[in-house]
Amino acid sequence: MRVTAKADYAVRAAIELVGSSEQAPRKAEAIAAAQSIPPSFLENILNQLKSAGIVRSQRGPDGGWWLLRPAGELTLADVIRAVEGPLASVRGERPERINYTGTAAPLQDVWIALRANIREVLEHVTVEQVASGKLPPLIAKLARSPQAWSSA
Repeated sequence: MRVTAKADYAVRAAIELVGSSEQAPRKAEAIAAAQSIPPSFLENILNQLKSAGIVRSQRGPDGGWWLLRPAGELTLADVIRAVEGPLASVRGERPERINYTGTAAPLQDVWIALRANIREVLEHVTVEQVASGKLPPLIAKLARSPQAWSSA
């Protein structure tokens, strides 16, 4: 899986919004500065997150952005899907829609298994868990594995 800059920035922006609210919104400029995200890129991402029902905004001197959904219920998968679409695709298609023939036929199962593993991580980590530094035990275990740190 390749995590694009857009997906990375979207997740980081959502994490920065933990604790913000309609009464205490966060300015886009502050989010951009805190996470070193180009401000114009961030505005587009925040608008995509708004269209997906993940964040809200208010204009004006006291305005800004906040999470519309509780951070403990908002998964990294939710955020990534809002800006990138499906978590795993093959040539832009969902794996279950691709048919291979002959000796390549089992490849569809490989792509579906890959998607299942991506979901196992991204659908079980919330924005709140990342913001608090309290990742689920399975995620912490996977990250501590020496194989996880190998670039091979």
